[in-house]
Amino acid sequence: MALVGRRDGRNFGYGRQLSYAGPQALKDMFGGGHYGTVKAHCDRWQAFVKWCRSEQGPGINDARQIDREVLADYAAYLRDVVRRGDLTVRTAQNRLSSVNRTMAALRGDQYVKLPSPSKALGMQRTGVRHSVPQGQDREQVKQIVDALCRNNQQRAAAIVLLARATGMRLREAILADLPRLSRQAEACGKINIQEGTKGGRAGASAPRWIPVDGHVRDALEFARQILPVGSRNLIAPNESYLNLLQGSIHSARDILHAHNLKGFHELRAAYACERYEQITQHPAPINGGQCCQLDKSLDREARKQISYELGHGRIDVVAAYIGGRP
Repeated sequence: MALVGRRDGRNFGYGRQLSYAGPQALKDMFGGGHYGTVKAHCDRWQAFVKWCRSEQGPGINDARQIDREVLADYAAYLRDVVRRGDLTVRTAQNRLSSVNRTMAALRGDQYVKLPSPSKALGMQRTGVRHSVPQGQDREQVKQIVDALCRNNQQRAAAIVLLARATGMRLREAILADLPRLSRQAEACGKINIQEGTKGGRAGASAPRWIPVDGHVRDALEFARQILPVGSRNLIAPNESYLNLLQGSIHSARDILHAHNLKGFHELRAAYACERYEQITQHPAPINGGQCCQLDKSLDREARKQISYELGHGRIDVVAAYIGGRP
């Protein structure tokens, strides 16, 4: 969307309300694409706007009045919230990063920002999981799939099955070339996740082979059965990725929440925990396993393999799925 006024006007020309201006500037910055990224920034920006209007905040409703001192005050507020235990360090840092990004979108420059969210908070994010992943129980997953199907949410059900069986991200499950994966499963006993991957990790230069078992075959078979006519993935020919996200996938989240599943991403963690146990013959650390103390070499090899299967480039990221090492 174009500016609604002059760039030197209220909220740098993006309207009278701070809550409205930020999202409009972000949509301009990202050219109307990157829906998930824009939504995440917008949600965090609204948290900042709420603080601005609160008793603790500066009472600002015009981005032109936001300076580095205001951002430093917001960082101090978030630091207190983290110390009370009401927010994680990761979430606080993400909120500061999104405010930086939104201010850059509004202003058209990098002049007003916090150079380092972590330094501004004075806290380091650990990236280590402290809660047992939801979705490990396959009976729970079956109940979620059944509930989705009863509500004519078959594609969301297919995503649940694919994410739990293979560790795919939401985007990867939606864009997966299902006929190709089915052929690979039969011919090779493993599948190569390539579509929808992050960070350019696709193609022959970045293979990502996942072992196939009965659960993977069942997930692929279910997804193949409900493929939209004329499509190789879960997006219908007359539909966009964004349409699917904003429509059925968005409404499916209510069913996930009703069955104690925070989101599709939890299923990646459930997959990672299962793979850890298959590789080491010990429960994942977050499930009480002691392999990281009994056999550090085996623990490291398992983390390395899981990092590869999840499509990450660093072994330390796996701690966010299965728990850390003492």
